[in-house]
Amino acid sequence: MKKVIVMTTAILTLSTVIAGCSPSATKENTAKNASESTKDKASSSKLDPYKLTIVYATGAVPKDLKAVQEKMNAYLTDKINATVELKPIEWGTWIEKTNLMIATNEQMDVMMTAGGLGYSQNVAKGAFLPLDELVAKYGADVTKALQPQFLDGTRIGGKIYGLPTNKEFASVDGILFNKALVDKYKFDISKVNKLEDLEPMLQTIKDNEPGIVPFFGQEGRQMSNFAVSSSSFDNLGDYLGGLDRSSKELKVVDIFESKVFMDYAKLARKWYQAKYMNLDAATVKDFGAMQAGKAFAMYSELKPGKDAEMSSAWGVKVVQKEMVNTPITLNTTGIMTAIPRTSKDPNRAMMFLNMLYGDKTLLNLFDFGVEGTHYVKKDEATIDFPAGVDAASVGYKNEPWMWGNQMLTYLFPNEDPKKWEKFKTFNETADKSPALGFAWNSETLTQEVAASNSVLKQYQQAIMSGSVDPEVYVPKMVAALKSAGIDKIIAEKQKQLNEWSATAKK
Repeated sequence: MKKVIVMTTAILTLSTVIAGCSPSATKENTAKNASESTKDKASSSKLDPYKLTIVYATGAVPKDLKAVQEKMNAYLTDKINATVELKPIEWGTWIEKTNLMIATNEQMDVMMTAGGLGYSQNVAKGAFLPLDELVAKYGADVTKALQPQFLDGTRIGGKIYGLPTNKEFASVDGILFNKALVDKYKFDISKVNKLEDLEPMLQTIKDNEPGIVPFFGQEGRQMSNFAVSSSSFDNLGDYLGGLDRSSKELKVVDIFESKVFMDYAKLARKWYQAKYMNLDAATVKDFGAMQAGKAFAMYSELKPGKDAEMSSAWGVKVVQKEMVNTPITLNTTGIMTAIPRTSKDPNRAMMFLNMLYGDKTLLNLFDFGVEGTHYVKKDEATIDFPAGVDAASVGYKNEPWMWGNQMLTYLFPNEDPKKWEKFKTFNETADKSPALGFAWNSETLTQEVAASNSVLKQYQQAIMSGSVDPEVYVPKMVAALKSAGIDKIIAEKQKQLNEWSATAKK
């Protein structure tokens, strides 16, 4: 899902400039007491009580959310004299709801964000606090977990506004397959090296499996995502101008004018007309048919053990096939947490975030729920669902790839015990983007960015799902983007990238 997060490009930006909140007495008291009590950890007895509001995206709000929140509160009260109010928002309404929350200055202490979910735009609007001083004071576990290049990759204007999750920072484009159908038809997925290799398999499913979608697409995650993925382009955070991965130049180009985009859009149209894809691929917002075992294959950005991870999450066994041999490093802003400017106690918010990078008990409680109720431990590293419970019926689950130091989280029995070691190798051996560590500042072009994202919202999903003729609609989208100001955005990105490159080489 990660990638949801991942591949969401139809971003609505804010129309209202966020008004900053002045430092409160609570902030000052917390900073004073925390600094007096300890160098690394706050002494809860010397901190005033505080409730942290945590805002993040979810597939569906779990029914046992309150029970997990109560357990977290008991633990956090002892550690940093804080409680939490968990505010999960379903992915389908995330953009609209969080934009409204920010625009109306609703109090939030921790908020999920990402390069593809308006990170740079929200920084430009003043929605997020700079974190450098907070990390220096209360982020010892953050800096221990994250390599400097990954933390630096979130900087805008020289400042850190988001903390990246310590997970894989690379990906390989590929396909997730329903294992039962692969086995039933004895498909050799090892021979799938380009999308056209899938077509005989998709035809077989279409001909023999009524009720099964041969290739499942959802909003932001479709077959033609290969056109805008890391194997084709470094999207530089928001897809409004990127680097062509086939070139060694640091030259920002319009992704949507490229031959690569048009070619994949044409293939998507072919599959749509052949009825290989679900007709609602442009609008469906969840894993739907794939998660229900009613689809054969879908696009995914892959990593070591992604198939095992999704099998546990969905309760349907899937297997993966990489379509690009070399993993590509993504922008490190793929998924992050920020402290909104409306927080009344940023110090405590950072203490909480720091615990997610170093406190295994809290992290796994937040990710998997209450031991004995939502999971049982098999050993110190492995958990499973309790008897009579599965991925579909469990009362609580979160997304471990979204939070803190994922390499401290438990594994399920079907996952590789060496998964975290492989993640580290995966990151270290990946083909690095020449712009790794660059994050662009859209502050001077907020109107152009907002207008361009509105154009993408209007056209992109329909084109990428194959729902419309790309030879008609891609030129329309390109023209609309130019009217919205994408050429100005590309020029400014190029300017900032050149300046960053000159500094980075010193």
